Amino acid sequence: MITAPILARLALAGFALTAATGAAAQKTTSNEPATTEAATPAPVVVEEKPTPYDQRLIRLSEILGSVHYLRNLCVKEPEDVWRRSMQELIDKETADEVKRRERMTAAFNRGYRTFASVYTTCTGPAIVAEQRYRAEGATLASEIVARFGN
Repeated sequence: MITAPILARLALAGFALTAATGAAAQKTTSNEPATTEAATPAPVVVEEKPTPYDQRLIRLSEILGSVHYLRNLCVKEPEDVWRRSMQELIDKETADEVKRRERMTAAFNRGYRTFASVYTTCTGPAIVAEQRYRAEGATLASEIVARFGN
């Protein structure tokens, strides 16, 4: 079973980002002396570099979406732990990387929708699928942390 501490350690395995900054511009005309104008700072552009474990994170995101749907389908009281864990992972792992955030969110939603299109009530196969996905997710999270964690 994936727990929030495992996901937190997984999220901390991210790499430092680099940002580009703008420089102040100077304006010169033929009739006026050169002056330095207060330039509006250029927006910070974060270069999105794929991590060596991005494909594993995408798969983990899809698994979390699947488990989130299946767990809520089969429990008496709805739980939000899987969605919150995914949000925490996205927040820590993607920082200002919009495209990575979008890919992880899309994977979570894909996992959720895949099972939502198949199971509308809790059945034996739904329970088995949820157990298998939780086991795969736990293995995957452990592997990512062991291989890429600090």
